[in-house]
Amino acid sequence: MTKIGVFFGTDTGNTRRIAKDITTALGSDAGKPVNIRNASVSELLGYDILILGTPTYGDGQLPGLSTGNATPSWEEFLPALEGQDFTGKKVAIYGLGNQKSYPYEFVDAMYYLYEQFKNCGATMIGAWDNIDYKFSNSKAIVDSQFVGLALDQENQKELTPIRLNAWLKILAQVLD
Repeated sequence: MTKIGVFFGTDTGNTRRIAKDITTALGSDAGKPVNIRNASVSELLGYDILILGTPTYGDGQLPGLSTGNATPSWEEFLPALEGQDFTGKKVAIYGLGNQKSYPYEFVDAMYYLYEQFKNCGATMIGAWDNIDYKFSNSKAIVDSQFVGLALDQENQKELTPIRLNAWLKILAQVLD
């Protein structure tokens, strides 16, 4: 079995594209990225390391049926994690948001994944500096850093490869 599981929620495909970039960069250490709508809790528990991706919808929401997604996503999956034990698992999160259109809830959805997996005993890794962003508020900032890699494909797309590569280097140090 591969070492790292990559799971994402998406409706438009942007988060999936980043998941594919991550698995390409990680090579044989990572499994094929899986849309969370096609995953089970036991599948996630089968990995020691998880990289989880989510966009933020509307007013800081997780993707899901209530946000207009055509299929279930993180909103429907997270309740299945109640009571699960992720102790000993390392979890990194990346999130997509829009700083200009949603400056008061930029990448908020990352926080909901962070909170749920932390409450299930996972070791959270991959915090990211919040410099070089222009937003007003984000729930995803804990201890003065984003809880994971924050990406803005609408306003700073040119920075995505640079940020992603730097984040993966940080993760590599923690994962060795």
